[in-house]
Amino acid sequence: MVSHLRLAARLSGSLFVLALAGCASATIDPVPATSAAAAPVPPEPPAGAGLAEFFEKYDAAQLSLSPQGKAYRGIRDGDYGRWNDPSDETEVATHKLQQAAAAAMRASFDPARLSPDDALSFDLFNAQAERADRLFAFRDHGYIFDQMNGAQSQLPAFLINIHRVSNVAEAEAYIERIRGLGSVLDTLIAQSAERAAKGLQPPKWVYAYVISDIGNLRGPNNALIEDISAKVGKIDAAPAEKARLIAAAKAAWAESADPAYGRLLAEMKRQQAGAPTQDGVWRMPDGAAYYAALLANYTTTDMTAAEIHALGLSEVARIHGEMKTIMAKVGFKGTLHQFFDHMRTSPQYYYTTREAYLAEVDAHVKAMEARLPAFFNTLPKAPLQVKAVEAFREKSAGKAFYQSPSPDGSRPGTYYVNLYDLKDMSKTELEALAYHEGIPGHHLQRAVQTELTGLPPFRRFGGFTAYTEGWGLYSEELAKDMGFYTDPYSDFGRLGMELWRACRLVVDTGIHDKRWSREQAIQYLKDNTPNPDGDIEKAIERYIVYPGQATAYLIGKLKIMELRGRAQAALGPRFDIRAFHDVILESGPVPLDIMERRVDAWIATQKG
Repeated sequence: MVSHLRLAARLSGSLFVLALAGCASATIDPVPATSAAAAPVPPEPPAGAGLAEFFEKYDAAQLSLSPQGKAYRGIRDGDYGRWNDPSDETEVATHKLQQAAAAAMRASFDPARLSPDDALSFDLFNAQAERADRLFAFRDHGYIFDQMNGAQSQLPAFLINIHRVSNVAEAEAYIERIRGLGSVLDTLIAQSAERAAKGLQPPKWVYAYVISDIGNLRGPNNALIEDISAKVGKIDAAPAEKARLIAAAKAAWAESADPAYGRLLAEMKRQQAGAPTQDGVWRMPDGAAYYAALLANYTTTDMTAAEIHALGLSEVARIHGEMKTIMAKVGFKGTLHQFFDHMRTSPQYYYTTREAYLAEVDAHVKAMEARLPAFFNTLPKAPLQVKAVEAFREKSAGKAFYQSPSPDGSRPGTYYVNLYDLKDMSKTELEALAYHEGIPGHHLQRAVQTELTGLPPFRRFGGFTAYTEGWGLYSEELAKDMGFYTDPYSDFGRLGMELWRACRLVVDTGIHDKRWSREQAIQYLKDNTPNPDGDIEKAIERYIVYPGQATAYLIGKLKIMELRGRAQAALGPRFDIRAFHDVILESGPVPLDIMERRVDAWIATQKG
């Protein structure tokens, strides 16, 4: 989920959730669970200690502030029933901790005297600290409640998907978290009201989605009560004890969480009445500087909005040309736009049941698993599961997203696919989407990263969006090199997915820099892609509330393809794609300039 300064993302407390509709990935900085006054002192390097020990101490300090971060890693200790503290004071404390640690590292270690891998860790920690510092001034610009990563749905999703229950104590911790929802939501409601008063609130249309999510969770028989009832039903306990736990969960919901959701509903309706109609962040105080910082953060480049917009237009034209070749191959008579309309409106390109969609995903994943060893030396140990987005959030959630496995093996990697409306999920894109979110895309990369036990925790569990999402998009094209997309319509779907990412460069900068409206951006996608109207509208709504993030995909993918082409040209028959993939994957996520230096160094050693 993204060092993005949205409160909802911070609340997820995870350094390793990939969220996205259409596959957004994101790295989410953990938020403290304690007050600023109780924040730990930044770690000082002990005499004679190595850099690895320093990073371990920093990680322990961070985790002590993030009960939810612990849960994502599978740690179930005395904090298991607590939420992260969403107050600004603790966010300030966390930021100071990171910046002080970076300063201590620079003062205590000389990168020229470190091993190559430690020197890389030094550079990466600096890069992450600098990125966070640039964005920190805009920490109140993110939307707390929205349809994409809003706290109203992310808090319940955390309990359902992350909070494991294997015994009575862990069920009690779940109940404690249900009861704690009231306090967390009240803090967030107050923050949201303060931001709205400063002109920092989502566009008017967002509120209907948030209000719908709230409605889905009100009352005694909701997704959380269903979830804890199912989890309690599986533990080793007497029937009377199980009944007691479920009754306690319902009481906690009725006494704390449900009233807080009622207060949230009232505040959202109040804000909705006076919400702005303009869509881009340009309308915010310091909106231009905020957007520039987001672009630098997500792309890890110094590209301007104008440069990214121009790149998008160029890539759209290139991909349109490749699509026309496939259109001719299948014998379609007409223009490319007519072919788009045919793909968008013809029933044969859409499944009629969720079961059929998921069954085909499973078949493609199994076929890909068998092919991986020919292209990869390093493979994930964690299993992959494919799961439909839960009913309570499927109307507002994105198209597809991935959640990393826990390092202790208690939770698999999960590809979530949103099957709320099958008319938005074309058969032609199914393969590319599965390869992006599953293997060889996010699951392979994120699981391998989590399993790199020799790296510091911040490298195993952190990330850079251009790297992670660039890899996901690269994987879509790599699958073609591996012999997939044998149906030309699936290959057209692959190009459609790449076109989608190229159009993102145009519409994201259009909305937030060129002041396009939601309707103008929607029309651009209708004119230039084959995607269904519902898919298009949901995507544009995502880019509006998640500014800048969508630009990282194609920029990252183009860099990986450029570096692979450079290595192939330099090494000729000595080029080994498995070794190349090791260079990219075994560092964990890195900014694109560091990726380039690593590949150039590898080429030099191979030429010997």
